[in-house]
Amino acid sequence: MDVTKIRADFPILARTVRGGRPLVYLDSGATAQRPRQVLDAERSFLEQHNAAVHRGAHQLAEEATDAYESARARIAAFVGADPGEVVFVKNATEGINLVAYAMGNAAGFPGAERFEIGPGDEIVVTDLEHHANLVPWQELCRRTGAVLKWFQVGDDGRLDLGSGSDGGDPITERTKIVAFAHQSNVLGTILPVAELSRRARAVGALVLLDACQSVPHMPVNLTELDVDFAVFSGHKMLGPSGVGVLYGRAELLAAMPPFLTGGSMIEMVRMEGSTYAPPPQRFEAGVPMTSQAVGLAAAVDYLTEIGMDAVHAHEQELTALAIEGLSSVPGVRVIGPATTDDRGGAVAFVVDGVHAHDVGQVLDDRGVAIRVGHHCAWPLHRRFGVAATARASFHVYNTPEEVTALVDGVRAAREFFGVA
Repeated sequence: MDVTKIRADFPILARTVRGGRPLVYLDSGATAQRPRQVLDAERSFLEQHNAAVHRGAHQLAEEATDAYESARARIAAFVGADPGEVVFVKNATEGINLVAYAMGNAAGFPGAERFEIGPGDEIVVTDLEHHANLVPWQELCRRTGAVLKWFQVGDDGRLDLGSGSDGGDPITERTKIVAFAHQSNVLGTILPVAELSRRARAVGALVLLDACQSVPHMPVNLTELDVDFAVFSGHKMLGPSGVGVLYGRAELLAAMPPFLTGGSMIEMVRMEGSTYAPPPQRFEAGVPMTSQAVGLAAAVDYLTEIGMDAVHAHEQELTALAIEGLSSVPGVRVIGPATTDDRGGAVAFVVDGVHAHDVGQVLDDRGVAIRVGHHCAWPLHRRFGVAATARASFHVYNTPEEVTALVDGVRAAREFFGVA
């Protein structure tokens, strides 16, 4: 993989920050930068083809619809799905809320008995979830009387499949859905999808995969993973913000109640009532985010040309360097798996005697951008007894020299705060 050539595609990486220092961007876990190919695709669509899709009979409307549906097909192919199984949403958070609300609204919806949930039923997550895959389920429990249970994480940052929130296996005959991250946005841990899905299937529960931190960084085939639903966001995979994907198995989407209702998602409307369009249109009420979908498809094309195996291998190399480098600094502790086995490129760490925000400030003064705080995973930070961590996260444009800049910056932070 020619990282120098790749970096030339990202205009923002050529700028300087903080008094002329080269930008070292190590915050792709929060949002990734966009290559010219994505920016050009969005601009070209808006300059040449912009119109409301699935409406109108004029040429621009036809071109916009073709671009939108072409984007859907290319993104579906990227994750091993059929186009009809790809629903465009605002972001992954909206996709998870869509499924949660559909389950809450299933009672009385024709054919949706599979999704009904009520008092005493159970929802299972893990304690390493991003808030986006936790709070919607807490709210569904509050609305329906269901019970939230979770798998716990061991000291090594791996999921403990034998230790649930009530001491045993949290998946029981009452479990209705098991929702978990493919890769932790804090620890980098890759969860055992096959085992969790097997346990869920054994009791007839649905499986939802939060793939925000995996789809942008490694080969992912959702059909082969055999999950029922999955979500990922465009802005974390070199694409635009404001667009994400909900994947759902075709037969489940066809039976699931709608989330938002109104224009475009209907089949027939009378004053007495309405019937709804088949998926994916059933879940795409209103005028969709067309230029963003086009941009996301361009990002998929870009990653496909590089090759996801190459992307993953590159990030594994950087992750290994980061773990080794940070672990060599006295007083620095990496939170999460200590090797790259079943681990992705998010490296969270704490520096004894220096708050994460102060570490981030010193690094920022040197041009190194990382994330600090609880990373929208507050329960996980409580699990490890820390209020905040510093996190470096990588993508295709990062280099070993930037990892060295990170480690040097951490050493400088220790010296600045007098703990070296």
